[in-house]
Amino acid sequence: MTGWGRYQGYTIASLRKDIISGIIVGVIAIPLGMAFAIASGVKPEYGIYTTIVAGILISLLGGSKFQIGGPTGAFIPILFAIAMEYGYENLLIAGMMAGVILVLMGLLRLGVLIKFIPKPVTIGFTAGIAVTIFSGQIVSFLGLRDIKRHESFIDNMQEIGLHLPTLNLFSVLTAAICLAVVILAVKFAPKLPGSLIGLLCATLIAVLFFSGKVTTIGSAYGEIPGTLPSFHLPVITWDRLASLIRPAFVIAMLGAIESLLSAVVADGMTGDRHNSNRELIGQGVANIAAPLFGGIPATGAIARTATNIKSGAVSPLSGVIHGLVVLLVLVLFAPYASHIPLAAMAPILMVVAWNMSERKQFLHLLKTKTGDSLVLIITFLLTVFADLTLAVEVGLVLAVILFVKRMGEVHLVSKVLPDPSSVKVGAHMVTENHDCPQIGMYNVEGPLFFGAAYRFEETMPEMGPGQPTIILLRMGKVPFIDTTGEANLSGLVKQMKQCGGKLFISGIQPQPLELLRKTGLYNTIGPEQFYEHTGTAINEALKAVNRAKCLGCRHAAFRECSALSGLEEVHNLRRFKGKTKPGVTV
Repeated sequence: MTGWGRYQGYTIASLRKDIISGIIVGVIAIPLGMAFAIASGVKPEYGIYTTIVAGILISLLGGSKFQIGGPTGAFIPILFAIAMEYGYENLLIAGMMAGVILVLMGLLRLGVLIKFIPKPVTIGFTAGIAVTIFSGQIVSFLGLRDIKRHESFIDNMQEIGLHLPTLNLFSVLTAAICLAVVILAVKFAPKLPGSLIGLLCATLIAVLFFSGKVTTIGSAYGEIPGTLPSFHLPVITWDRLASLIRPAFVIAMLGAIESLLSAVVADGMTGDRHNSNRELIGQGVANIAAPLFGGIPATGAIARTATNIKSGAVSPLSGVIHGLVVLLVLVLFAPYASHIPLAAMAPILMVVAWNMSERKQFLHLLKTKTGDSLVLIITFLLTVFADLTLAVEVGLVLAVILFVKRMGEVHLVSKVLPDPSSVKVGAHMVTENHDCPQIGMYNVEGPLFFGAAYRFEETMPEMGPGQPTIILLRMGKVPFIDTTGEANLSGLVKQMKQCGGKLFISGIQPQPLELLRKTGLYNTIGPEQFYEHTGTAINEALKAVNRAKCLGCRHAAFRECSALSGLEEVHNLRRFKGKTKPGVTV
């Protein structure tokens, strides 16, 4: 449901529910917005700006009634890497470029394609991101000093190891208090914003007892302004656009995946159905607008969206209210946010990382010990030890290779022999020990595409002396043929024509038939040699048998050949059970 249709039947009671859910989600979003910004390598207020601008626009323009947008944990490794390499100004430009890409994806109706990204890839990079987020908070949790942040996971871990002697017990105690409150709130008061309560408790204790002994937002980043920044268009040049196209594309793809996954979760919780293309357009517009006010890239937030639904949201208005609540808090309480210890922010992000780690599905896929397990592990390791872009690229390539391999294994070509126990008079090709040298009948099953075409080619007999001159292909179980499969079939046709043979095809399905017509192979084979039923094709194949060759057949004396018996016993061929000769199935 889109547009104003999402507000049909809207009442005062609905408004009351949206206000309540909007306030709850807005309160939850404040500490998360600052924490995500800090972890991404930018100032905390930029996360708040993103929550306000992008959050409101995503709710107004997106394709889900309940989607809550803003900065998310999934973006942290990407944004941190971009900020480190290109700087904050270029990060804003990359975010705007990603917004344009998202809008184009929505206009081109590419939303459905995101659903085809393999599960092992999404779980692998999500788990890898969770590890990166968690490990990135160790420094703040322990209060380590003089730390240099690196893009490399190994370098960061070495940096932590070298600076362990600078551990600050007051920071550890502050972080432990916040973590304990968050865990207890989740367990005993799940409806309360545990992250906010933990942050307030830890901040209060730090201010009262550890003042000046722990690093705070104010001491690390300065005072947080109490207003939105003025409209600012970054300086855009062709050189900048060219250098940022790859990071922008990564932001767009991850944003699309995360937002549509969040929308699917919302659909499952409410029974509603989102519009994926409209969602991409809404996400795109939000990401174009947010950088104009200093905001970082945003996407749909699964946890906040779920909280929005559980809090009773009725329409997208709850998301708009959530953004307005954050704006109101920014205006009224920004000076107080400067006293928040960084150690109190760390446990919040660690809990976020734990919740997003997909640990149960990760272990489930790992236990299967299949190709999917390999894709999962490689994607995960590359996300942690290299970068997300490479991880997704390699994961997708591996998934495609495995898919092609599996589809190739599904394809089966087998020589068909009758059931000897059913033969009474029958044709010469009716017993397992006496294959007719002139006729070969084959079952072809599964898609005949580039990953399986070689199996078809290997199984077909080579044309020449002692080989069948008449081939009957039963293709009722071939749902799809691509041009590679058509080329292999064309090669068989050419070989048969060169030796004066014939090819008969029975039961061909619409897609393969249409492709053969488009390529002209249908006419090359001959329309009269395509049959709907195998029995009819067998009759025609027997009529095409060379009688002169049959006279020299050692089975002619036993009158086992239908070609010699005037086809009187052709109907015995209908006793074929489609049994496969051992050793010829591939």
